[in-house]
This record gives sequence, C-alpha cells and structure tokens, in this order.
Amino acid sequence: TSDYRDGQILRIPIAHGEGNYEADEETLSALEDSGRIVFRYVNRDGETTDDANPNGSWHNIAGITNEAGNVLGMMPHPERAMEDAHGNQDGRRLFEGLVETVAA
Repeated sequence: TSDYRDGQILRIPIAHGEGNYEADEETLSALEDSGRIVFRYVNRDGETTDDANPNGSWHNIAGITNEAGNVLGMMPHPERAMEDAHGNQDGRRLFEGLVETVAA
C-alpha cells in the first residue's frame, strides 16, 4: 500500500454482501491512533459518509493492517480492478507492490 498516497481515492469493486468490520471502541481507537486503518469507504469527494458505506462497516473501515504493517486485510476486491476492461486499474498497483516487495 506504500505506493498509494494518503487520501488517494481508489475505485475498487466490492462483492461481500453482508460482511462488515466491527470492533469495540478500544480496538477502534487503537487502530485509529496507530494509523492502521489504511482503506475506508468514501464518496467521490473522499468524505466518509453513511451513503458511501455500503455495509455499515464501523468507521467506514474497508482495510486494516497488523501492528507491524506487513499484513493487510481488506473487504474490497483489488483483483477486480486490474485492467481497463474491468473499469479501471486502481487495484493493479497493490499487486505490483506486493511482487516488488517479495522479489527484493
């Protein structure tokens, strides 16, 4: 995720039906304070709104990392945003970054 800019808006498809992120307030605060929330559901203007949150995920969370920052869990499907034929290539950079990191 290091190749994405802070605040960059990505168009990544979702296909998870009823899945969403839930946690107690202590966990949510710890995630917020440590900068481990790396993806959020936002509108076209980058605002975290209820309308932008398709599944009621707490704090509009779409992706988090572990404490070391080397494990990512996310709900959207970047593999469905790899080619222009898919609608855009916003997910491609995530996979390219993974390959570069593993190959280094």
